[in-house]
Formats: sequence, C-alpha cells, structure tokens
Amino acid sequence: MILVAAVAYGWWLVGAHRRGAGWPCWRSLSFVGALALFGVLQFGIVGVYDQTLRWAFVLRLALLFFAVPTFAAIGAPLALLRTGGPARLADAATAVMRSRPVRVLGTAIVSPLVALALFCLLLTPLSAAIRTSAVGAVAITVLVPMLGFGLLAPLSEPGLLRSSTFVTAEFLLAFVELMLDAIPGIVLRITNHVLDGATVMASGPAWFPSPLRDQHLAGDLLWFIAEVADIPVLISLFIRWQRTDRREARAVDALSDDEMDALTREHLSRRR
Repeated sequence: MILVAAVAYGWWLVGAHRRGAGWPCWRSLSFVGALALFGVLQFGIVGVYDQTLRWAFVLRLALLFFAVPTFAAIGAPLALLRTGGPARLADAATAVMRSRPVRVLGTAIVSPLVALALFCLLLTPLSAAIRTSAVGAVAITVLVPMLGFGLLAPLSEPGLLRSSTFVTAEFLLAFVELMLDAIPGIVLRITNHVLDGATVMASGPAWFPSPLRDQHLAGDLLWFIAEVADIPVLISLFIRWQRTDRREARAVDALSDDEMDALTREHLSRRR
C-alpha cells in the first residue's frame, strides 16, 4: 500500500510539472508524512503488539482513522490527480467525490456518528475477536484509513458549495462531536471490569499490563486522541464558513437596488 501510494503520487506530481502546473512542497511533505506514519503503525511497536495489547490496538486504530487520513487529505492527492494524472481517472475520482453518498458521509452531521459507531465496537466482545484475528488486522489496515479519508476529503473539495446556514450547522455539530467521540474512551477508562471478555493476561515481556490496566490505558489514549483529532476539523469548518460568508456577501453586494428589492419581496412572499 505504501509503495502504490508513493508511486501514484509521484507519477501525478511529475505529470503536474510537465503540464507547467505548480504544486506546493508542503502538500507533498504532508503526504509523505502520512505514508511514514502509516509505516510506523504497521511495523513499529503498535503494529507488533496490536493483537495482544488493547492499548496498542486502540492506538493503531485511532491513528489510522484520524492522523493518517488527516495528513493524506492535507497532501490533496485528488487535486493532484486532477492536475497531473490521467484525465479518465481524474474524471472518475471527481464523479465519486461529487456523488451524494460521499457528500453526505463527509458532512459534520454524519461523520461524528460514523466515528462513534466505530469506537463503540471497542466496548463489545467483537473488539477482542477483531483484535486477535489476522483477517481483522488486514481489514483495519485497508478499510479504516480509507474510511477516515472519505470523511475528510469532502471538506477540502473546491467545487462543493454550501450555504452559510448549512456550514454554521456543521460547525456547531462539530462541537457536539467533541463530546460524542470521547464517550467510548471514557467508558473504557472508568469501567472496572474487562468489557471485551478477554480476561487472560497476554504472555510477553514483564512490562505487559494486566487486562484491566490494559483497558484503562486504551481508554486514556482513545479519550485523548478523539479530543485532539477534532481540532483540525473545527479549523477546516471555520475556514470554510468564512469563505462561504464572503462569497455570499459578494453576491449580495453585486445586486442592483431593483434586484435587491425584488429579492426582498420574494423572501417576504415566501414567509406569508
């Protein structure tokens, strides 16, 4: 996955330069950072012990869902694809990003529910089954970053226009997400029995914690990461709200007095 992503991004970058289009270096560095973090999560300590330790599993899951897609979205691979990639593939990517399911998934109304549902699985016995399964590990490696990127990518789409009222509602709901995402972590931290039913202590080095302590560490990490990860989303929503407000203000300023009077009469007639 790392090799395919690096080759594709580099190929599109070369294509953009051949077409005379500039591309910011900080976007390329952000995408490289996403690949590097993905590699650390796969081959580092959390990738080695994620099947035996809850905190390693939760840390890997949360960072694959929040951090890796965030750095990848800042790298703007879809915009680079439109700039330097094959036209047919760029058109297909644009059609997918503008489809209704992706637009609904990328709103601040739906994305908090997706994150909450994902992390609520950690409170069930299904968490232990996924954590100890080789198939589950592969599914998390592939699907979780894709899901996280699907939630973040619509926020940076330049062709997506929303009203200031909708963006304001998204911004307010993002604050609700601050509380919702923390619920699974809080439950893991304050519960004094093992929720997933895996009460046998994992065999390993002497520093391995007990199952209950392992659960509490997982709760601490999830609680912290879920709160911190919402900050970039809030910043993105605030910037989009400012741009939308300026765009609508320019549209109103461009109206003549007669057009403004007609618009006011139409608004009043609708209210009646």
